[in-house]
Amino acid sequence: MNTDIVSGKDLALAVNAGIAEGKFPANVDVVLGVPFTHLTMLASLLDFKKIALAAQNCSSFEHGAYTGEISASMLKSVRAKYVIIGHSERRQYFHETNDEIASKVRMCLKNELIPIFCCGETKTDRENGKQLEVVSSQLLHGLFHIDDEDMQHTVIAYEPVWAIGTGLTATPDQAQEMHAFIRDLLASHYSKLTSNLVPLLYGGSCNAQNARTLFAQPDIDGGLIGGASLKHREFFEIINAF
Repeated sequence: MNTDIVSGKDLALAVNAGIAEGKFPANVDVVLGVPFTHLTMLASLLDFKKIALAAQNCSSFEHGAYTGEISASMLKSVRAKYVIIGHSERRQYFHETNDEIASKVRMCLKNELIPIFCCGETKTDRENGKQLEVVSSQLLHGLFHIDDEDMQHTVIAYEPVWAIGTGLTATPDQAQEMHAFIRDLLASHYSKLTSNLVPLLYGGSCNAQNARTLFAQPDIDGGLIGGASLKHREFFEIINAF
């Protein structure tokens, strides 16, 4: 919940200009996850050959008398391509359950939107050695109900809750351990092919200083960038860390 319509436009256009100037590696997909209020405006301004839009959430309902909700079909109509689903802040502050998150995943896929499915453990979970159990449960109950073909049109983001907005970051070894665990879960529930096709992102105080060591890990395919993406020059550095 950052930027008003003016500052949001300026930030997005700065990123768009960086793409036009060839500042990003050709093998990197750049997605801007913006507030609902910005989607229509940016859909008319961005170069969709180089960049894509994501919404930060969607409704678990298809349509109807749900005042204040935004449906997946509405997002599709304003040219969003991705939707962030199950972010830890949604789970924590808005008490989203795995069942509700699973419904949102279904709504996205029904409308040909790509879910960016978030999972991750709290500090207490990790201190109690339950991080693998927690992440496994989130995936099994919130995502793994979809079939193999739909899974290949999904992105998974691991975000250790204890490292979001705290300045703490998982070490490269901690991040790689979890990403490898998720990759193995995908292979066991779907197939080796599918496990290799699903991008796994790391989110948790990723910044220009630590991005290169994180992205060097074999099972980390990219980042879900929070505060660092609000400064376009730092965002450029992160993108170029691949």
